[in-house]
Amino acid sequence: MSDEREQFPERPAEAPAPGQGLAVAAESLYLANLLLAPGLAFGVLLWLYLRHHRDAPPLAACHLRQTLSASVWAGLLLVLVNGLIIITGGYASGHTWLVVILYFTLCHSTLVVLGMIGLARAMAGRHYRYPLVGMATCCHDRHES
Repeated sequence: MSDEREQFPERPAEAPAPGQGLAVAAESLYLANLLLAPGLAFGVLLWLYLRHHRDAPPLAACHLRQTLSASVWAGLLLVLVNGLIIITGGYASGHTWLVVILYFTLCHSTLVVLGMIGLARAMAGRHYRYPLVGMATCCHDRHES
């Protein structure tokens, strides 16, 4: 047992980055909006954004902006897919399943994976910009190359 402690000494816990808790909450709400409680989680995310976007530390502000932007894009994609289903013959059409499967395979799963990456970055105290759907005005991490 003592050999194990000498081999793997305990590292001191690093202090969380300013705004890291808020960044993690934003990313968690984004994923909850996609997977668990659509609409409800978006409402909480929107409330969090409206409450903190002006005075949040840069890390939290970046994650709040990115998750809100990605959530809006996810909602727009869902509306577009429903419109495409209606245009191609409605929900009773054979094309419906093709469109639904393509949407979930390509769009929804991509948004979930990007959210998981965003959550990991928030937990690490790092900035993250969602590709394609994120806001271009997000502060970038100065510690990255």
